[in-house]
Amino acid sequence: MDTAKNPERAAPGALTAFARFVLCGGGVGVAAGFAVTALAGRIPWVLANALVTVVSTLLATELHARFTFGAGGRATWRQHTQSAGSAAAGYAVTCLAMLALSWLVETPGAVLEQVVYLSASALTGAARFAVLRLVVFARNRSRAAATAPTTRPLPATVARASSPADPAALCRAA
Repeated sequence: MDTAKNPERAAPGALTAFARFVLCGGGVGVAAGFAVTALAGRIPWVLANALVTVVSTLLATELHARFTFGAGGRATWRQHTQSAGSAAAGYAVTCLAMLALSWLVETPGAVLEQVVYLSASALTGAARFAVLRLVVFARNRSRAAATAPTTRPLPATVARASSPADPAALCRAA
């Protein structure tokens, strides 16, 4: 009973995958929020957000490949690259949210910064779930490509077996 290492195991349903996405991605996101706040005291916020986004994206993509979407193994470079594209969009949204906060509130506290950052992250997280499930870790696309015929099928008239001739005629011909 080695289902954990079987790459052909069934993909989880949408609700199960979303629950796993929230646990894995949300857990990484919350840790990232604290990491950005801690780093922003030492380096510029935009740089702190960029560093944390890169590290958290790598970690989250591995978790999603192994647990969330039931891929059964490590994420490929293609999956990391596609996931990074969706994370770049998330990075832009969080930066815009924090920029808007700085325009609206002269000196926001750490709690307000966390609320704004995590809210922006949650919105982009919902969009990322759809992208990761439907594009990055979509099984049917890779299976369809693997099972697609490489040659054109024969027409039905050629593929059909002809009916046998009269046995007596076959014996005379032999």
